[in-house]
Amino acid sequence: MIEWLKILILAVVQGITEWLPISSSGHLVIFQRLLDYNASVMFDVALHFGTLMAVFVYFGREIVDIVEALFKGKWNSENGKMGLLLIVSAIPAAVFGYLFKEVFESAFSSFLLVGIGFGITGLILFIVSFDFRKNVKKMPSWIDSVLIGFAQALAIFPGISRSGSTISAGLLRGMDTKNAMKFSFLMSIPVIFGAGILEIGNNALPHELIWATLVAFVVGLASIHFLLKVISKDRKNLRWFGVYALLLAILVVGYSILK
Repeated sequence: MIEWLKILILAVVQGITEWLPISSSGHLVIFQRLLDYNASVMFDVALHFGTLMAVFVYFGREIVDIVEALFKGKWNSENGKMGLLLIVSAIPAAVFGYLFKEVFESAFSSFLLVGIGFGITGLILFIVSFDFRKNVKKMPSWIDSVLIGFAQALAIFPGISRSGSTISAGLLRGMDTKNAMKFSFLMSIPVIFGAGILEIGNNALPHELIWATLVAFVVGLASIHFLLKVISKDRKNLRWFGVYALLLAILVVGYSILK
């Protein structure tokens, strides 16, 4: 298969799976192996920046309001408090990512571990799809923010969906579905942006990868819209993603054992 087509497929996969609760990292591992494509660090950063830009565009107004409230010291306002909560939620992933960077990176080379990650994602989504409690919170508490942050840290492990784990944590803490999803998207900004900056340092993204970034951006934008407008109407819809992740886990683990 020609190189540009492989890149296009991977960009589309990233755009779809980064925001749908099915793990972009796990899917990229699978598709890179299927396509026999060895992605560079720059390539991964380019795709993640594309899907991250989708969040900036979709929630542009909210992000500007939050940043403005923080810089003006309006920390008791709704936007100011949201900004502080998002900062707090990013701490666990930053700490775990820094301390166990090599451990997480080595996990990406194991198909078996990726399959186990998918299994964890599937179980989480299937369990949380049931209405255990009345979900009414529009904004998490400080404790909620920390716990959701730990869920995000767990998702550094390949196959465990970042959006799936954080949305599920928000729901289990009593947030309503739409706001749990919104908080999940917003809290990804400092983590993904920070990780990308650490990876590329002072280097610029290669010009030949710009179009892959744009593809991931457009598809990611559509994925966010789909999740918020369709899936958020009923948390029971999450169980279908859970079933998908569990089936994928069985296939990947089975392949790893029989290989």
